[in-house]
Amino acid sequence: MDGEYQEAYIRNSRGVQLFTCRWLPFSSPKALVFLCHGYGMECSGFMKECGVRLANAGYAVFGIDYEGHGRSRGARCYIKKFENIVNDCNDFFKSICAEEEYRDKCRFLYGESMGGAVALLLHKKDPKFWNGAVLVAPMCKISEKVKPHPLVVNVLTRVEEIIPKWKIVPTKDVIDSAFKDPVKREVIRSNKLIYQDKPRLKTALEMLRTSMSLEDSLHEVKLPFFVLHGEADTVTDPEVSKCLYEKASSPDKTIKLYPGMWHALTSGEPDGNVEIVFADITVWLEKHTTDSNVMVVQPIQAFNDGIVKLNTTASSPETMNKRQKGSYFCGLKGRRLQHHSAM
Repeated sequence: MDGEYQEAYIRNSRGVQLFTCRWLPFSSPKALVFLCHGYGMECSGFMKECGVRLANAGYAVFGIDYEGHGRSRGARCYIKKFENIVNDCNDFFKSICAEEEYRDKCRFLYGESMGGAVALLLHKKDPKFWNGAVLVAPMCKISEKVKPHPLVVNVLTRVEEIIPKWKIVPTKDVIDSAFKDPVKREVIRSNKLIYQDKPRLKTALEMLRTSMSLEDSLHEVKLPFFVLHGEADTVTDPEVSKCLYEKASSPDKTIKLYPGMWHALTSGEPDGNVEIVFADITVWLEKHTTDSNVMVVQPIQAFNDGIVKLNTTASSPETMNKRQKGSYFCGLKGRRLQHHSAM
């Protein structure tokens, strides 16, 4: 890779230590891309290829492991409030945007699966801040095929505060269902930072409520976006992405459905398919970074007056493939293709 990789730790408004990372091109970046990972996933390993590819294309890429995910602290994959994830991402991403060298750069959200919901909620939180979003098989609506009966939801809701962390929600093996390539599937299984147990009760209910809320507000999506989905996806229904595309108010929206591809478009498909997907993503980003009418957000006030760095390390191209140790702490307050065309 022609760039740097850095890792850092921050503390959120609740005092929880969160892991962050960034992939930076050596030259001034074309734009900033902020990663929102999926349920049970993490950034430094699982989303490494995404970070490296986009940095090689000239973008500065930033990721954060949600509380309880990856290398961040907290009960493993326990989501007490989905709003906490959104607020943590909002604080961290905007603190990056406030850095002097990035204030005049376009800002893009990139969300995969549950991360798509995070990205859409970040847009909803501040509709004019983001220049666009790339949404890969996003969780933004509950498919009618798997929507639980209201009675079941009612019963579970009655006990969620009594046994919130219990791993009692039955689910199929998502890894088997999401990753088509058997070799890549086993690589995912060997990643100890990825949560592979049953969902906790409150986590499942928070994801359900978030999806239902987003479903009711898809018409409020106004930013430019590119939604990508595998037609053979059995984890999140492709109809969900079609619904987002049809209902969103954005005049600049693109959807691409990939025949035969599964849920993990960027990490679980054969290499040839992954190349196709990333080529589409970089073409879309390039267009929306160079458009003469692109909306560039005015400089914002930094969230922190000072950042204390402790043994911060950065990787060179020679060491990019090795995980770097070192950190700094800072406190944070607080159809196929359619773009009016078809493939």
